[in-house]
Amino acid sequence: MYMHIDSFLDYLRYERGYSAHTVEAYGRDLLQFALYINVYTENKAFDPHLIDSDQIRNWLVSLLDSRITASSANRKLSALKSYFRYLLKQNVVSKNPLQLISGPKKKPVLPSFLRDRDISRLLDSDDFEDDFEGIRDRLLLELLYETGIRRAELAGIRKEDVDISAMQLKVTGKRNKQRLIPFAERLQGMLKTYLDAKQKTVAGDSGRLFVRPNGEPLSPAMVYYIVKKRLGAIPATNKRSPHVLRHTFATSMLNDGAELNAVKELLGHSSLASTSVYTHITFEELKKVYHAHPRAKK
Repeated sequence: MYMHIDSFLDYLRYERGYSAHTVEAYGRDLLQFALYINVYTENKAFDPHLIDSDQIRNWLVSLLDSRITASSANRKLSALKSYFRYLLKQNVVSKNPLQLISGPKKKPVLPSFLRDRDISRLLDSDDFEDDFEGIRDRLLLELLYETGIRRAELAGIRKEDVDISAMQLKVTGKRNKQRLIPFAERLQGMLKTYLDAKQKTVAGDSGRLFVRPNGEPLSPAMVYYIVKKRLGAIPATNKRSPHVLRHTFATSMLNDGAELNAVKELLGHSSLASTSVYTHITFEELKKVYHAHPRAKK
């Protein structure tokens, strides 16, 4: 009934290797568009040759009017763009009506972060045990907060990546890109304490910095579990993941006057666009402070 949609879905499934779930989602989105064309236009047979950019824009407007989120609308638009790229490749159509169409802008979601009092409560509390795992978990949280590294980066740190005397850490990030991160005397002391406990407690040596008591290296999933468990001590925290500590690092740095480009390098971002989201957080904080002004209360 709907021209070339079935063949497009077969192309995704068998030639592109898309999962059944993704192919099903593409099919639903394209069927929804085809039904819209059938109901609201004179293109009763849904002929791709007759689809124009105005019809697609009207469809997007109808989606947004139905209270659909910008993310969902963009996903549906992405399915339609893939469909027409396929039709062009198969010489079914000679032009792409979506060439100049862009989706609705998504409202930026500000990263979750901990306030100074909460991060102090977490790291300076007496909730950490005095055994190997307690010493390890305190260092793990401190390292995530003081360096802003990702959980996979932390799990991949090897002993030789840590230069305690020079107080610097070599981190291997995305696409195997390496960067050096300095750290302060507090972390230096905690690293020494941890390595002493590790030598006394752990049998065997995997070469990784963070390990379990049996010597096996901590996986990124285990790092996530430890952070989630420890952040449970802060009731007001909605999100409890290693990335919350990364966000807190970046926010704290910018609030204390660090340059944006320097924070970008420490985080291992490839562009300033990824780092600039934290400037929105600091601006929101400034707005809250401004509301304390007597004239702002009137």
